[in-house]
Amino acid sequence: MTSSFVELQPEAEPLGAVSGFVNEFIDAVEQQNFFDKFSRGETTLLTEYFECFGVPRDSLVIAEGAPGDFLLILVTGKAEIFQQVGDELHVTSEVHTGEMVGEVSFVDGQARNASCVTCEPSDLAILTRESFQELQMAHPRLGNKFLMVLLQQNAARLRGAGHVKQGGWV
Repeated sequence: MTSSFVELQPEAEPLGAVSGFVNEFIDAVEQQNFFDKFSRGETTLLTEYFECFGVPRDSLVIAEGAPGDFLLILVTGKAEIFQQVGDELHVTSEVHTGEMVGEVSFVDGQARNASCVTCEPSDLAILTRESFQELQMAHPRLGNKFLMVLLQQNAARLRGAGHVKQGGWV
């Protein structure tokens, strides 16, 4: 796995491919409805491209300003998203089991605009850009289906933040 996650979190415990934890992964993401349109076989195949890591409480798993070369899904645990504003840290949201983090930078290739720290011991499913490219080469339909999930997730966040109304940008 080549990504800034390993550099950022050298104490993370590698647990192997998420395919070894497919039931736990499916249980986690079912809560968020990300993969509702995926068959169990598709989800299982997708998990072969994710790596699982265990991290302790208070682990910085995404750093504001870092490259967006991976996304993560919280399989167990809880985390907080925060941004540096001047000399202060502002918590912007909580991340719960099954939620995805880092997908905006993963899609657009820009630096992270926020940080993420675990609030309790957590297991993370990490998808690197390199692994995603391998997925797209080996299984283009599944790769495109996953890309649609990312786009829908981003669109839902924009709509939820009130930036987009039906018919276009506000």
